[in-house]
Amino acid sequence: MDDPDQVLLERARAGDGAALEALLERHQAQIYRFGMTMCRDPEDAKDVLQDTLVAMARGIREFRGASSLSTWLYTIARSHCIKRHRRSKFVQEERSLDADPAAATALPDPARGPDEAVAGKQVEQALAEAIDALEPTYREVLVLRDVEGLTAPEVGEVLGISAAAVKTRLHRARLAVRAHVAPRLGIPEAPAAAGTCPDVLTMFSQHLEHEIDAEVCAQMERHLEGCARCRGACDSLKRTLALCRTTAPAAPVPPSVQAAVKLALRATLRDGA
Repeated sequence: MDDPDQVLLERARAGDGAALEALLERHQAQIYRFGMTMCRDPEDAKDVLQDTLVAMARGIREFRGASSLSTWLYTIARSHCIKRHRRSKFVQEERSLDADPAAATALPDPARGPDEAVAGKQVEQALAEAIDALEPTYREVLVLRDVEGLTAPEVGEVLGISAAAVKTRLHRARLAVRAHVAPRLGIPEAPAAAGTCPDVLTMFSQHLEHEIDAEVCAQMERHLEGCARCRGACDSLKRTLALCRTTAPAAPVPPSVQAAVKLALRATLRDGA
């Protein structure tokens, strides 16, 4: 079998505790990252991770693969994020990367000089602030699609909505995040000729989701060739979405969180999960 998850799944369903632990370890980073982004609090993210993995351990024998394992885990994690949000008396409005333990442990990129490193961190902070500023219904769509890399149908399965609804929310979320991040990217935008420019940002987002046909795509490309403003806008959106994917993996699960989750999982297994 080509899928390592499938091999571990079959062994875990047969009662192999080591296979179950290996499976959980393979997915803990993505669930913790999702919890951090959605809950915006390390303690809540730890609880979401622990609750999600414990639920997985308890339900693994009943999981039959109607959806992907990642989709199932995100569905569980999202339900725990919603529960924690409802229980929280105070909702944190902002998150600084300087206060993020995952960011604090990230190693600097030796290929970047000091000025580039500072500028890069400013852009990453602007991205985090932009995602935090989204309403939860838009944030979760953008995080699942552009940070975690699920397909639109998979995101719809996690959220219980249609793929079309996912894409509608996604386009709005992408444009909102791009507007926040664009000034930090240093891409100049030339003045637009009044009334002549189409909504290239929405069209570009739709193009990424295969929602526009080849003829419309060709028309957009011809327009971009002659319009510096729209070309710069699309470039900034493209770079913003690339940042969503490239900055996400730099958030490992802290060792203390891993230890606490492992203890909870082993207690679950002893109790006959």
